[in-house]
Amino acid sequence: MRHSDCMNLFDLSGRVAIITGGNGGLGLGMARGLVKAGANVAIWARNAEKNRDALAELAEFGGGASIALACDVSQEYQIESAMAATLDKFGRVDACFANAGRAGQGAGVPDLTEEGWDAVMAVNARGPALTYKHVTRHMIERARNGDPGGKLIATSSGQSIMGVNRSSDYAAAKAALNGLTRGAAYELARHQITANALLFGYYETDITAAADPKFAQWMEKRIPLRRPGDHAGLEGLAVFFASPHSDYITGQCLPVDGGLCIS
Repeated sequence: MRHSDCMNLFDLSGRVAIITGGNGGLGLGMARGLVKAGANVAIWARNAEKNRDALAELAEFGGGASIALACDVSQEYQIESAMAATLDKFGRVDACFANAGRAGQGAGVPDLTEEGWDAVMAVNARGPALTYKHVTRHMIERARNGDPGGKLIATSSGQSIMGVNRSSDYAAAKAALNGLTRGAAYELARHQITANALLFGYYETDITAAADPKFAQWMEKRIPLRRPGDHAGLEGLAVFFASPHSDYITGQCLPVDGGLCIS
């Protein structure tokens, strides 16, 4: 097989992907791969300065076009507005990466607060659900007009299936996201829409940078591959799940963690 044939296997030209929280960390890593593969990308994120920086970086790759829209996924009206703006710009959406997330309260179970719990759930569980609500309305309409298919890919966490100290709210929100993934996959299969969740392990991001340095040392000792996840690897992962080559994978919650969940 020629090198060009290998590249064409994952050509996403003409496809459109949304990435919530796509202006940094894991989301920006995914955006890089999608743009390089030719997809048009809409970043939905809150920080205007980071949005501008992300667009400037993505423009350097050539490939697909990208836009950034101000969106807080804890506010449904902002999701609705971003969806309308995305369709106005690109005309369709083929893949949605529900990636926006926030850290937990950092409190043990006896010290959880109602406000803190609700804030974590609003972004990490309700946000993806409402994002999928508006994205799938479009995808289902497309299917009914003879153009079926769509990809829903959630950024979950290994904490959804394993325990970590002072992180029960975050773990619970990501476990809810796994449940959303399975339910959506079953319900939407009739429209050729797939839904999967990626259970990321330890990656160096803004969230982990704010954590106790001892946590990073503990994690690296526990990960069988003995290192954090590499952001470059996110590019191919995103392209695969946005491409037709993952069409027969749905309802799965796949750990991407260097073996952390088996250690």
